[in-house]
Amino acid sequence: MLVPMRLSRIILSDINEQQVLCLTEIADDGSDGERTFPILVGEFEAGSIRRAVTGDAAPRPLTHDLLKSAIEELGAEVKDVVISHLQDHTYFAKIRLLRDGTETELDSRPSDAIALAVHHTPPRPIFVSEAVLDEVT
Repeated sequence: MLVPMRLSRIILSDINEQQVLCLTEIADDGSDGERTFPILVGEFEAGSIRRAVTGDAAPRPLTHDLLKSAIEELGAEVKDVVISHLQDHTYFAKIRLLRDGTETELDSRPSDAIALAVHHTPPRPIFVSEAVLDEVT
């Protein structure tokens, strides 16, 4: 089962290479659920996500902008992203695309999938598998 989540916090550190994204469960009524899911990401990905969320445009397109443009130019759209599983302390994600009514999944790092999700207006849905949440919360 997939649990809908929203990006609730971006914690940037000047003294640590790892940054933290916090995803919060979305309850059935749209309010915040009880579970929060922290995930460590790199400085570049955290900065890209932060810029997208705050609306600060980069002076030129960055990697996530390029990926978004390439997907759109190929006639597809990002449906959502899923943090699908955890293996050996590493999270794995899928970017789910729709093209001509067909769904395709791309393997991704969670940080890149989340960055791509927030580079859309409105942001694309983010899901975390129930099995991953059970393991980390």
